[in-house]
Amino acid sequence: TGIAAAEIDGMTIHSFLGEQRNSGKARTIKPGDSKIEKEWSLVEYLLIDEISMVGLTLLAKLNRIISAAKHADPQVPFGGINVIFFGDYLQYRPVYDAPLHTDFSLSPKTKSSKGLSEKQIQQRVARSLILQINCVVTLTQQMRTQDPRYLQLLERLRHGQCTYDDYELLLTRVVGQPSVGSLCDTPWNKAPILVFRNEVRTQLNHKAAIHKAAQLGCTPMVCVAQDTCLLPLVPGMPVILTQNIAIELGLINGMNGIFRQFVYQMDSVSKNVISETFPNNTQYAHRPLYALIEIAKSEIECNLEQLQPKLIPIPAVEQTFRVDISDIIPKDKKAKSNR
Repeated sequence: TGIAAAEIDGMTIHSFLGEQRNSGKARTIKPGDSKIEKEWSLVEYLLIDEISMVGLTLLAKLNRIISAAKHADPQVPFGGINVIFFGDYLQYRPVYDAPLHTDFSLSPKTKSSKGLSEKQIQQRVARSLILQINCVVTLTQQMRTQDPRYLQLLERLRHGQCTYDDYELLLTRVVGQPSVGSLCDTPWNKAPILVFRNEVRTQLNHKAAIHKAAQLGCTPMVCVAQDTCLLPLVPGMPVILTQNIAIELGLINGMNGIFRQFVYQMDSVSKNVISETFPNNTQYAHRPLYALIEIAKSEIECNLEQLQPKLIPIPAVEQTFRVDISDIIPKDKKAKSNR
C-alpha cells in the first residue's frame, strides 16, 4: 500500500494519521492542536484506496481526528469533507479489525451500550458512517488482465462459479506440477511466489540466496539476530524494504531494491556453523551495521558521499511488536478468572 500511495504522491492512512501500526501508542488529539489543524486545513476531498483493508476501528479513528482538526460537530461525518472510497470487499480484509460491511444486527442483542467496550462502540459509529454513503459507482470493465482465459476465470471465481477447467488452469502455476520447471529458470526465477506459512517463505529465500551465491562464486553472508533468526545476503539479490524510512524520499515499506554490500563489525564475524541449511563456508555476522541497497526509484537527488547513485545505506535493526489476540480467540477458549 505504501508503494501504491507513493505513485500518486499520497500516503497510507497510518502515515497520514501519524501513527505506526505496531507502536501500541495511540495518537492523542486535542482541540486546538495547531499541527493537525494545519495538516487538514486545506483538505476538501479524501480518497482512500483498497478500502477492503480498512477496518471499522481505523475508520472511526480517522473520523475522530478529522472532526477534531476541522472543529466540526462530531455528528457530521468526517468533519464535513468529501470522502471517496475505492476498492472491492471481495479482496483482502482488514488485519485484526472488523470489516466495514460487518452487520451488527446479527450480533447477540445487548440491552444497552453499557455492555459494549469503547472499541465496540467506535466500530458501530464507523458502521453508521458507512451506511450514510449516498453514491456508489460499480466498475464493470477489467482493465488490468489481458489474458481472456484468465479473465473469464476471475469472473467465475468472483461469483463462486469456477469450473474444473479453471482448477486445471490454476494447477499450471503450482510448484511441483510438470508445467512448473525449476525455480532457478526463466520465467519462474522472477515470478512472485504465494505461500501460506512464513516458514515456507523463509526456506525459499534461503535456497534462493544459496543459489545466487553459487552462481556468483562468492561466500554466503548471513546476518544473525539475537533470537538466532538468520537473514542471508548475497550481492545482486533483490530485497524489499519492510518499513517506512523516509516516505518523501521514496524509501517506503514494500519498495524493491538490489542488495549490493553488507557492512558489519569485523570482529563479529564467525564461520561457526549455526544452520546446516547453508554451505560450510558461510560467514555469520552477529553485529551488522547496515546494508547498501540500490533503489532505482529513490527520490534522493544528490549522491551520498563516496557512494554510487541510488545506493542507500539501510541500517540493520531488530524489531518486536505486540499483537492483541483477545479479539480473535473464541470466547470459550479464553482463560476464565477464578474471581
